[in-house]
Amino acid sequence: MAIKPPILQQGDTIGIVTLGSPLDASIINAGIETLQNMGFNVILGKYVYSQNGVLAGTDQQRASDLMSMFENDQVKMILPTRGGVGVAGILPYLDYSVITSNPKIVSGYSDITILLNVLYQYADLITFQSLMLIDFVSGGPAYNVNQFFTATSTLTSPRQIQNPPGIPTVSTVQGNVTGPIVGGNLASFVDNLGTPYEIDTKESILLIEETHESINTVYRYLNHLKLAGKFDDCIGIIMGECTNCPAAYNTTYNDLINTFMTSFGKPLMTNLTTAHGTYKAAIPIGAIANLNTTNNTLTVLEPTVS
Repeated sequence: MAIKPPILQQGDTIGIVTLGSPLDASIINAGIETLQNMGFNVILGKYVYSQNGVLAGTDQQRASDLMSMFENDQVKMILPTRGGVGVAGILPYLDYSVITSNPKIVSGYSDITILLNVLYQYADLITFQSLMLIDFVSGGPAYNVNQFFTATSTLTSPRQIQNPPGIPTVSTVQGNVTGPIVGGNLASFVDNLGTPYEIDTKESILLIEETHESINTVYRYLNHLKLAGKFDDCIGIIMGECTNCPAAYNTTYNDLINTFMTSFGKPLMTNLTTAHGTYKAAIPIGAIANLNTTNNTLTVLEPTVS
């Protein structure tokens, strides 16, 4: 079983890092203030406010910020400011043995899911597709914060992951499978195919979500994963939201699911609120879960922190 990071408690220290695209300082500062008002201590990576073209510092600089947080005994959680692009660039500069020996909660989505899955694959660490610093703002959905802290600040087990009321999940292909959850942002995973850091879906439940891509592009990405064998290897599939994804050739995201995704014959759940959507379920990457699409349930079977 994967390593569970220590539980997050009020008064703990959260390390803030920018691992992909840069972010405006005013947005970073607003998130920091929110965390401090919630009772957390906050420390910043050296390059949190940096900008190097489309990236927040060089690959080595951003990697050094992340490693410094893993090496700091005071830090209990590492929270990226945002995703964007370029997170994969830091991967060759990480010391995975150090990370394994110093497990921390790492949360994020979008391009951060590249890191989340690599930390599971290379450091055997449970990570979380959940909130980033930009999500800690006043007036956000209570669902998001409740999901986040249930996953990171309680030992609740088993934990059923459910959408907010009035937003049903849909089980399109029926079945019942149990295994670790992997996955996240579709475009980010396609970008990493053919590298040492490509996603491993063997005997796993694969989660996919996307944003701001036309449906013909989403099809292209999904077909790339198919040709790479990722749907052959997985045991079940969860399709999260495709936010702001316009139809193409009179084909919608749901049309694509009902034709292309059902063809694999794997247990398939759709419409899970995820990542780029308004509502964000907390998905533990590497944790053992049961996907029962006969009963339309997704249940995490173990505590995700220790």
